[in-house]
Amino acid sequence: MIGRLTGLLAEKSPPLVLIDVNGVGYEADVPMSTFYNLPHLGERVTLLTHLIVREDAHLLYGFLTGQERSTFRELIKISGVGPRTALAILSGLSVPELAAAISRQESGRLQKVPGIGKKTAERLLLELKGKLGADLGLPSAQVASEAQVDIVQALMALGYNEKDAAAALKKLPADVGVSEGIKLALKSLG
Repeated sequence: MIGRLTGLLAEKSPPLVLIDVNGVGYEADVPMSTFYNLPHLGERVTLLTHLIVREDAHLLYGFLTGQERSTFRELIKISGVGPRTALAILSGLSVPELAAAISRQESGRLQKVPGIGKKTAERLLLELKGKLGADLGLPSAQVASEAQVDIVQALMALGYNEKDAAAALKKLPADVGVSEGIKLALKSLG
């Protein structure tokens, strides 16, 4: 199994990337959340990967964070959710947003992702309940507020990884607003 690739980013064509690892080019499909955070062409990149071997193809999927990869793996375990659908979900919702939608049982939020209908959304809510909150450092019983999800996303957009963002979130008051929460989180991370 190919678990990680480190090499030069040779091509970017959503959702496909080509990583040159010592002269061997590996093609990997990535979610848009990973795609937007990739370095420029020719720069060094490390992707965590998941390899799917089928009778007619070997398919490689890449992720910048372990959290994205573990969420992808949870998604493809669900009946009716294949790798393409899992990538669409991770492209449409960040892992914190997905965890928040699952913990709040918001099927409408999941149905906004292209390719996710009512039945698939309900199946996702049922089968992922209690599984994603622990990955974010949130107790699964705790419901992440919209502000908490926005704070985590803002920190990730500023270049912090999900683990650091979740750790900073734990230090904030539960009822903090988005802008104040970001300021406080940046102070604790700085």
